[in-house]
Amino acid sequence: MKFYETPTWLTIPFLIGIAFVILLISICTIKNTPSTQKNKVLSCLLVFFISYVSYVIWASKIGLFSAAMFPPKILLFTTLPYALFIFLVVVKLPLVKIIIENTSLTDLIGLHIFRLVGATFIVLACYDSLPKFFGYLAGIGDVLTALTSLWVVFAIKNKKSYAQKIAFAWNVFGFVDILLTAVMANILTKISIDTGQMGVDTLARFPFSLIPAIAPPTIILLHLLIFKKLKKN
Repeated sequence: MKFYETPTWLTIPFLIGIAFVILLISICTIKNTPSTQKNKVLSCLLVFFISYVSYVIWASKIGLFSAAMFPPKILLFTTLPYALFIFLVVVKLPLVKIIIENTSLTDLIGLHIFRLVGATFIVLACYDSLPKFFGYLAGIGDVLTALTSLWVVFAIKNKKSYAQKIAFAWNVFGFVDILLTAVMANILTKISIDTGQMGVDTLARFPFSLIPAIAPPTIILLHLLIFKKLKKN
């Protein structure tokens, strides 16, 4: 696997952004947890995120994701297990079902402000650390989804006549964006292995390995929950 130079100054802002993502998810979760269970849920969140992030950092540092293969090791050792865990275990738990039920549509949509972290793709593309078309497309899609989430929340809270339609259109856009990003990343990995062209190898290195490790399953889950809430309204 080829590694491309990345801007060193980006590491700290990026890690702050990831911490912001985890903080927002945790705050939203605790907010909608029954009062008698808040301490329990907070402890579980802390243990899970600290353990999982530590694992991803450790695996990145020892080069676990380095070998060029398809599907990518970062997918097999982080994205896929994480997705299976949250979709087949976490959301099936009775307490989690209650938390999801208590979480408002605006809370779920508002969480997408954390996709401003996707601007990282644009910066990496500018520094030739990612293919430009991929970096710009993924980054702009994330930033647009994040910024427009504020407008959608405003429309819903102010009971605008177009709120439901806008929320649905916004959710489709954000959902397609994350799916397209994930598909393109895998296609570029295969092309890179076959031809030696630039792929998305940078996303298998610390700290950017935290993007595929956390973002796709989390964002997909949020979009699916939003679709479910919209259907009920």
